[in-house]
Amino acid sequence: MKIDETHDPARTSWVESANGHPEFPLQNLPFGVFAPAGKPPRIGVAIGDRILDLSALPDMPAEVNAPTLNALLGSPARAELRKRVFALLANAEHRASVEPHLHDAKDCVVHLPAAIGDYTDFYVGIHHAMNVGKLFRPDQPLMPNYKHVPIGYHGRASSVRASGQPVVRPNGQRKAPDDTAPSFGPCRRLDYELEMGIWIGRGNTLGQPIPIAEADAHVAGLCLLNDWSARDVQAWEYQPLGPFLAKSFHTTISPWVVTAEALAPFHVAQAARPEGDPRPLDYLWSEADQARGAYAIELTVTLRTRKMREAGLPGEVVARSTARHMYWTVAQIVTHHASNGCDLRSGDLLGTGTLSTPDASGLGSLLELTNGGKAAITLANGETRTFLEDGDEVILGGTARADGHVAIGFGACTAVVLPSPV
Repeated sequence: MKIDETHDPARTSWVESANGHPEFPLQNLPFGVFAPAGKPPRIGVAIGDRILDLSALPDMPAEVNAPTLNALLGSPARAELRKRVFALLANAEHRASVEPHLHDAKDCVVHLPAAIGDYTDFYVGIHHAMNVGKLFRPDQPLMPNYKHVPIGYHGRASSVRASGQPVVRPNGQRKAPDDTAPSFGPCRRLDYELEMGIWIGRGNTLGQPIPIAEADAHVAGLCLLNDWSARDVQAWEYQPLGPFLAKSFHTTISPWVVTAEALAPFHVAQAARPEGDPRPLDYLWSEADQARGAYAIELTVTLRTRKMREAGLPGEVVARSTARHMYWTVAQIVTHHASNGCDLRSGDLLGTGTLSTPDASGLGSLLELTNGGKAAITLANGETRTFLEDGDEVILGGTARADGHVAIGFGACTAVVLPSPV
């Protein structure tokens, strides 16, 4: 992706709230699906505190006349549409014709941006993998394959939801180490996971792998992703086939697709592999990808309890991490996924896995923060947590930053925990 006039930090918009906006300045222009009050969903662009209804503008590409982004994400028209929308919102001469089609974001409902055909969650946050591995396999935190192959599992697309929809505490089988038999009931060890989501744009034909040199062309954009986890259910069920009901009950994403084009200035070199780590097999290796395949995206987790909300408090940041803590790049993830001929399709969603820091400042799950539930964390208002309680709200944040460029954000990725219905 090339840096062009749409990334110029000197450009501003006649939409006043966009100028200096922490997430949606003129240089971002993420695509999403929204519904103005009393109207059906349609495709829009976030700009400042407003949303531009693309379907209401004349001479738009056919792909915007749909209730989902699937066709647009995989279309060559996506990049050109971004440039056109940039011109409409940057040049005051277009204000009279465009402004009637802007809606206040606070008055709109945001939806999932695409009809997600498939969802795959990877495990490329190596510090999270090490931390979790130490809890269960102190002598061998990482399995022998971890540094040779991007590990992932197929998740449940039907339970992916846009930010703002509550997550209901799941029921499941759980068996503590000192229990003689399993029991069924509400999850006792509910957790969050700080991840990025990867939206597939142009897909591939069944049986035709995606070479790593072409992988970036199949990525439409990124979002934030919280892969909620029932840790007690997971511990009992995951052997031998891996995650199942402990993960499939809810996944929260930020609803705006921050496009690959918008993220062009925020590519950075992939972190060098530690001395002694194996070089990936040839199909996963590209010097160009190693030079520019990572992203300078800052990530946060904020926990806001029911008591905090009742007291009008904003919540407490419990983790600060970055997207640079990925052991495998986005291109390597995409290439590996399709390496057996699996066909990826426009609107498919991939998760990176939890992106924790190597130290305690940015642990992306409570499982890590509390050492498997053995050491509760104490919040500033005196409350303590080992795992999530009913009424807790988890808020993920993300900001892409680079010198000489306007920072852009990803929008809300938040959900409140509701009690089990049983």
